[in-house]
Amino acid sequence: MHAYSRLPSSGRSTPSPPPSPLRSPRYRHSRSKAASFGRFPPPQPGRTLPQRFAWLFISLLLRRQGVFLFFPLVYISVMLLYMGTVKFDVVPPISLLHRPAPGSLYRSPQLYQKLKPEMDADNSSADAISTIWKHSYKGGEWKACIGDSTGGLPESNGYIYVEANGGLNQQRTSICNAVAVAGYLNATLVIPNFHFHSIWRDPSKFSDIYDEDYFIDTLQNDVRIVDKIPGYIMERFDSNMSNVYNFRVKAWSPIRYYGDVILPKLLEEKVIRISPFANRLSFDAPPGVQRLRCLANYKALRFSSPILSLGETLVARMKEHSAKNGGKYVSVHLRFEEDMVAFSCCVFDGGEQERIDMIAAREKGWRGKFTKPGRVIQPGSIRINGKCPLTPLEVGLMLRGMGFDKSTSIYLASGQIYNAEKTMAPLLEMFPQLKTKEMLASEEEIAPFKNFSSRMAAIDYTVCLHSEVFVTTQGGNFPHFLMGHRRYFYGGHSKTIRPDKRKLALIFDNPNVGWKNFKRQMLSMRSHSDSKGYELKRPSDSIYTFPCPDCMCHTNKTEDSRSSSAT
Repeated sequence: MHAYSRLPSSGRSTPSPPPSPLRSPRYRHSRSKAASFGRFPPPQPGRTLPQRFAWLFISLLLRRQGVFLFFPLVYISVMLLYMGTVKFDVVPPISLLHRPAPGSLYRSPQLYQKLKPEMDADNSSADAISTIWKHSYKGGEWKACIGDSTGGLPESNGYIYVEANGGLNQQRTSICNAVAVAGYLNATLVIPNFHFHSIWRDPSKFSDIYDEDYFIDTLQNDVRIVDKIPGYIMERFDSNMSNVYNFRVKAWSPIRYYGDVILPKLLEEKVIRISPFANRLSFDAPPGVQRLRCLANYKALRFSSPILSLGETLVARMKEHSAKNGGKYVSVHLRFEEDMVAFSCCVFDGGEQERIDMIAAREKGWRGKFTKPGRVIQPGSIRINGKCPLTPLEVGLMLRGMGFDKSTSIYLASGQIYNAEKTMAPLLEMFPQLKTKEMLASEEEIAPFKNFSSRMAAIDYTVCLHSEVFVTTQGGNFPHFLMGHRRYFYGGHSKTIRPDKRKLALIFDNPNVGWKNFKRQMLSMRSHSDSKGYELKRPSDSIYTFPCPDCMCHTNKTEDSRSSSAT
């Protein structure tokens, strides 16, 4: 016997299934007779005339199926005739036409007034500042492991002069990238020149912000660094740096570009200039280049003695101020200065005066940028997309929802808050233990730094670095560098709350949300920030925000315990 196969023939003969038994002649005759009338039997006698007509019509359609092709044409014709008889002057209610999209309006003050009674009466909050960080990294931890060089340096290929533009941390990017490029090209780096910017308006030099001698000494085995180019070389250029060949490097250029394009010119001229230099090196680079970035950022760049001294003094005062919480405090980077509010193009609750102030601020800082023909500004869409800076009131609401109560010590890192008397009042009401550098330091202590935005930012950076919790409310270089620095100091965990501002926009614009629901969502956001504390750098990420694994090494706790027991 042969098994029956359902697969198609492969060239071999397979037995066919047995033939079906023959039908009776009587049955075959009746079937062929029915087929002569189509799919339906002939009409039975006794039917009415309408029934016979319907039967004939259906039979005709089934026999001539091409008739169905005309149905869409008939349908469209009927619809056009019908629409021609309908009037379209009926307009829906204005409330439906102009109903704003959820999350597009700033209604946080109204929400605050609604939630305030329940918020003040809520005594269920645990000790948030001591219990916030729970996640660990796969049973181990990260440790700093930037190796030191011991060998000497070969003869230099020439001098590289860069101009670092932007604010404090954008300049920091330029410095670290310049160290990496100089090391890669075996060049001598001239101490970077800080470009004066119309927004920050800070004339500070490198030595005003960073410890220059410490910077040079730390890198002496990796990169030659000098404070100026020798006179005999500059004589060829009439001692004028503007006569030196300047490279206009594209943003995020790969390191090989410097070897292929810039190195030949450096060997020829012995000195080259790169201006501007911020963000002119891609995030992804070979390990040797990344090591130099790590070395410059986490070891060589130390704030100058005046900044470091005052910063450490304010850290000590904050810890003393938060003694009830074991010296732990929360630092908040608040970006609600006038220039930030203006640049965001968001609308808050300042009315006509706010609109006038923002127009003037935009014209002053970015002349013509926001008034170009064809440019459309949509504040509602900006808010929905989470691009608006959080107001002091929104920061307070968020932190109270996350479990931080009135006794929590807050350090506020910020510039001059827009309309501070009005906008800061709710935050101070929710957190009376809030301090700023101006509140912690005496007038005499803060005076040498007051007119220098980068030096003031450096003080904020120092105090935020040593807080138990860091809260970022807007993007930018300051929080990104600080998160990386905190990861480097705290075993790979950034200990940073990064709120989802798209979700916040929807929550703050919801008049029906209750305190319990609001608090549940804020605690979920806090837990998410904890879970994202440990993150490894991807090729498109900045090493200054994600130092693992280029600047840090992962160690297993079991291995550490074995080694300690063996010792």
